[in-house]
Amino acid sequence: MKRFFQLAIVPLLLGLLLLAGCAPSRPRQRPFAEIRGAEGRYHMGEIIDLHQAIALEFPSFVDRIPPSDLVFVGEIHDNAEHHLIQVQILQALMSCCGPVDLAMEFFRTPQQPVLDRYTAGEITESEFLEAVDWEANWGFPFHLYRPLLALAREHGSRVLALNVPLDLVRRVARVGLEGLSQEERAQLPRRIDLTNEAHREYVRDAYLMHGRAGIPNFQYFYEAQCVYEEVMAKSLARYFEEAGRNHRKVVAFAGNGHLEYRFGIPDRVLDRVPMAAVTVLPYPLSEETSIPSEIADFVWLTAPCKRMPSFIPRMRTEAEENAPESAHDGS
Repeated sequence: MKRFFQLAIVPLLLGLLLLAGCAPSRPRQRPFAEIRGAEGRYHMGEIIDLHQAIALEFPSFVDRIPPSDLVFVGEIHDNAEHHLIQVQILQALMSCCGPVDLAMEFFRTPQQPVLDRYTAGEITESEFLEAVDWEANWGFPFHLYRPLLALAREHGSRVLALNVPLDLVRRVARVGLEGLSQEERAQLPRRIDLTNEAHREYVRDAYLMHGRAGIPNFQYFYEAQCVYEEVMAKSLARYFEEAGRNHRKVVAFAGNGHLEYRFGIPDRVLDRVPMAAVTVLPYPLSEETSIPSEIADFVWLTAPCKRMPSFIPRMRTEAEENAPESAHDGS
């Protein structure tokens, strides 16, 4: 029945296209963004300084970043344009600011040794992907991230694995922090801040909008989100604490939802180690949009993406956890 529908609709679409060709064409309105509290309209491809509500050329944008020790660059994980933007920013900072290290949400802290071996050229890409179990631990196409790692290898940059072990965060999503064993809880930061009501409501909106992500208990879901972000923040803070004054500039890549309004990862880092930091969000634009000025320091307006926000994890249900390993989708 499904196949019949797909075949039957083709002549109908062709007929509609022919009719449309005979009708006067209407110019399609370009989607635009406005900055709340400011005048002006902005379009795809423009980089906006949200503090001054002005569009910047790329060189001017890059000139405003160097004073920052830590540069957060977001993404929607499967939006290829966002990954191209990340490469441009990283290349520019490597050119203007000397040695730059990278930090990535896409790798988990136990994977740091194999990540170090890969960036040092000691193992092949195939060996690396097998060792980190890329499909199960992340799942988005590796070719989207390969250029960033290639730049790190070329320039001798360290790549920091930021994220929490996947099984542990799934455990939090199922039983909550209080349901963890002492051994499990000892693997997480001692302080996990659950008190930011603005952050809680932000996460709740996404949770309700996207089918509750397979987790019926919002409190557990929220605790899992905070575990993600506290672990990543602690990983970054530890880098700066250990390096002291000898630290390099770090460009940290993570999903937009961990960076918007800074209360995901950025503020949790700065609570631990005060420093100059900047947030850059590739921002999908599909229709007239009003962007709050406090969402980031810069937004780079891009074509839209249809997937759910980057910070929503696909948690296994209890049934999936008990299924054979081949049944797990790893997303």
